[in-house]
Amino acid sequence: MSAALADLAEPTSGSVNVAARARTIGAEIAARHAEAVDRDGRFPSEAFDALREQKLLGVMVPAELGGGGASLFDVAAACHALARGCAATGMIYAMHQIQVACLVDHGSNGWQRGLMARIAADQLLLGSATTEKETGGDIRNSVCAVTTDPGAERDRFTLAKNASVISYGDQSDVILVTARRNPDAPSSDQVLVVVTKDDYRLEKTSRWDAMGMRGTCSDGYRLEASGVLDQILPLPYADLSAQTMLPVTHILWSSTWLGIAADAVSRARAFVRSEAKRKPGTTPASAVRLAEATAKLQQMKAVILTAIRQYELACGSPEQLTGLSFATAMGTLKVTTSELVREIVEAAIRTCGLAGYRNDTPYSLGRHLRDAHSAALMIGNDRIMSHISTQLLVQRDGLGPFE
Repeated sequence: MSAALADLAEPTSGSVNVAARARTIGAEIAARHAEAVDRDGRFPSEAFDALREQKLLGVMVPAELGGGGASLFDVAAACHALARGCAATGMIYAMHQIQVACLVDHGSNGWQRGLMARIAADQLLLGSATTEKETGGDIRNSVCAVTTDPGAERDRFTLAKNASVISYGDQSDVILVTARRNPDAPSSDQVLVVVTKDDYRLEKTSRWDAMGMRGTCSDGYRLEASGVLDQILPLPYADLSAQTMLPVTHILWSSTWLGIAADAVSRARAFVRSEAKRKPGTTPASAVRLAEATAKLQQMKAVILTAIRQYELACGSPEQLTGLSFATAMGTLKVTTSELVREIVEAAIRTCGLAGYRNDTPYSLGRHLRDAHSAALMIGNDRIMSHISTQLLVQRDGLGPFE
């Protein structure tokens, strides 16, 4: 298969540049340290040092603020390229860019635009705190609330959040936090608050010791923060999520999972070729499994590219972005790709047989399989499908053949 998602469409010169730099880092640095990152459950610092050096953390920041002005397609290609080398590196990069997209799309005042310029100039790493232990991982409800102090010299806020997960919290320079608008607001009346390392304090409450995606370092924390009201994004979180966070999350996560699947198929293909060389003139029996895995990989790519196109067409139209049909499309994208990545990796293992099952061969796929199993659990597929089923009860049929 092609080395990057960008190979499947007509890339701009900017996307080629972003994807090519990410591909080099993924193949030469992230892949080299992937086993250690997984084994030790540590942050992929070598890859992120290289990403900072190549100015890839600020590529989505508008050019007038010093960034690269990259499109979502550009970043999806970069996530895919990085994940081929190390799934944790690709996922952390995806989660960072999701937060950047929220800031770029909805940050408007001087403080927020100043932070965007800092992200581009200083290559700051952004994380998020959207889950709470009290809500059982439901990101659309918060116990945490913004408390204001109108009597201060400048209106200021404080908040405290018992976050069940803040991925790479120790390494983040900025964290975007969901909270109730005020202490009297209902749990669903949320805002997104941007806090920098100078604004918050983290107390670790749990450690990330998981089967896969070990390098994301998704520990739990108690977060306490304070700042000025300009650090609160103006759009209600429900609208911000529908317009940016949800679709960008599902597209970039899916692109990362595509990278895992693509590397698994690449290893399976190398195994089949080695078998063919041992018995010239014959087609190895495992080639059929390889064909099945390749077909599913092509299906996964097509689904992601379609979703990116849907998002591009809807951008600039809040009505389309918040519509039920668009939300359904983005939800089913996540469910579909999270199941396909597991199926593709399993097909690749069956192609390679014991060579894929063992941990000491060039065709080893144990890490890929463990990482792939995280996909269905990152915002549980059952939760998403339950939400979609409710939407379908009130959703009108489309008026055209592709709606």
